Amino acid sequence: QVQLVESGGGLVQPGKSLRLSCAASGFKISTHDINWYRQGPGKEREVVATMYRVGTITAYADSVKGRFTVSRDTAKNTAYLQMNSLKPEDTAVYYCNAHHYDTRVNYWGKGTLVTVSS
Repeated sequence: QVQLVESGGGLVQPGKSLRLSCAASGFKISTHDINWYRQGPGKEREVVATMYRVGTITAYADSVKGRFTVSRDTAKNTAYLQMNSLKPEDTAVYYCNAHHYDTRVNYWGKGTLVTVSS
């Protein structure tokens, strides 16, 4: 059964850090591009970080560049999003997405809520 399960969200004060995890089952994340999306209150879903399946090439939205880091552990079949220096505007539901370049198949997790507030 193909599944992506995010975890690690919660309430955090501005300036603090969180690490989100995305555990995959039923397929290998090493053969997929991994994207982290977020959807804030009243906002559209946006992609904030990507790790391409080839090498360790990554890309980030300008709003998180220098603060967020995407990574993966192929042995654990898990991807991560390290979020530092969090801001209230980072408050959102964060979703993990796995995209297969050749087949165009997409897998989605159900999301994890991150709330940044004092």
